[in-house]
Amino acid sequence: MLKQTLTQKQLQKLSPQQIQMIKLLEIPAMQLEQRIKKEIEENPALEEGEEQEHSADEQEEEVFEEADQDEFSIEDYLEDNDIPEYRLQAQNYSRDDERRDEIPFSGGSSFHEMLDAQMGLRVLTDKQKVIAEYIIGNIDEDGYLRREVENIVDDMAFTQNMIVSVEEIEEVLAVVHDLEPAGVGARNLRESLLLQIRRKDLSDPVTAMAERILDKYFEEFTRKHYEKIESRLEIDEEDMKDALDEILRLNPKPGGSFHDPMNRSNPHVVPDFALEERDGELDVTLNSRNLPELRVSRTYSEMLEAYVRDKEKTRTQKDAVAFVKQKLDSARWFIDAMRQRQNTLLVTMNAILEYQYDYFLEGDETKLRPMILKDIAEVTGLDISTISRVANSKYIQTHFGVIPLKYFFSEGMQTDSGEEVSTREIKSILQECITAEDKRKPLTDEKLTEILQEKGYQIARRTVAKYREQLNIPVARMRKEI
Repeated sequence: MLKQTLTQKQLQKLSPQQIQMIKLLEIPAMQLEQRIKKEIEENPALEEGEEQEHSADEQEEEVFEEADQDEFSIEDYLEDNDIPEYRLQAQNYSRDDERRDEIPFSGGSSFHEMLDAQMGLRVLTDKQKVIAEYIIGNIDEDGYLRREVENIVDDMAFTQNMIVSVEEIEEVLAVVHDLEPAGVGARNLRESLLLQIRRKDLSDPVTAMAERILDKYFEEFTRKHYEKIESRLEIDEEDMKDALDEILRLNPKPGGSFHDPMNRSNPHVVPDFALEERDGELDVTLNSRNLPELRVSRTYSEMLEAYVRDKEKTRTQKDAVAFVKQKLDSARWFIDAMRQRQNTLLVTMNAILEYQYDYFLEGDETKLRPMILKDIAEVTGLDISTISRVANSKYIQTHFGVIPLKYFFSEGMQTDSGEEVSTREIKSILQECITAEDKRKPLTDEKLTEILQEKGYQIARRTVAKYREQLNIPVARMRKEI
């Protein structure tokens, strides 16, 4: 039996301006300039340059009074004094402040672009170039080729319509293995470490022994069966230790440093904010360099005025009025959305600065307070989703490095005394304990839990194990040294 019911729902509908602002809020500094240029290209009513002064205010008011407001709703476009004189630069920008111009912009290239550039210097056939491009495209962020060579043969047949052999793939892969950083393009950890050690001077006895261990006894090495290796290679404990030290200097993730957001030397990040000290106080400014000033086109405004003065309008003229109004509307929406974006970014970053002020003074990680999105949302009065959009893909330039905003948000817990501490503080203590441990008798997770509890951190063993894994520290058995 069919039954009709009437239900009433309250829905929140975002205005075009709100949608515009949300989209702009998500864009990091690196992409913002291109986004503005795209808007200028698509909307002729939006121009670069400072808002101009006009002396025809009285004439405009007369036009406004004569216009058919009910039909055309043009009041928002004819009052120039209502058009915000908006500069994209931060409101506290000073042309005398040269330090703001020192905010670094991306001058480098991505990891894969860097590999492509090196490969471009090699002498390859056209077919090899296609193979090289495909191989590099399948190298992951750690620098490893996770795709089997046999699968690459099939892939290229389907995607490139190119018949290649395993031997041809291997030949090009050998060239990739010769690129920087050493170890890139390896298919597993053993191959990566061997590629790295073989770049070194193998005439050195210690290096040669390290290479032999990786080549012939890699499984025993990973299982820490050092006595077995010593017996088979007929070396003593001291020689074994020297070889292990040489191996531990190698990088298990040759591509990792190019993707680490906390890598202080990373040249591929464009910071959205700059932290500066002024008269003993910390101050945050927006990175607005290279961003143009925006204004509504005077030509389009005058065009609308002319149409309004014409009392007898044809259908074509009415369509023209609608078109011009739409472009002016869009231009003003964009300018206002940009203003809101900059204000929201500054409000949010200043709230984070105040919340983590002690950390920003010196960059001491132990001074980081537990902070979640809700904390900053409550301080600023903004929605949690807005704070999330600001924190995502945004960076701040400090005197101790370029830091992603997401880094400042963490979990928290309480000590025995009821003091709230950041999980990073616990991880820092955990790291210190493991660094100082006797490597012949590494601390187990149970022992680390006891140490932390003695220090007042009531934490479970499984949580210690989770933090240890997040720090990329192996279990005690794998940390044992001779």
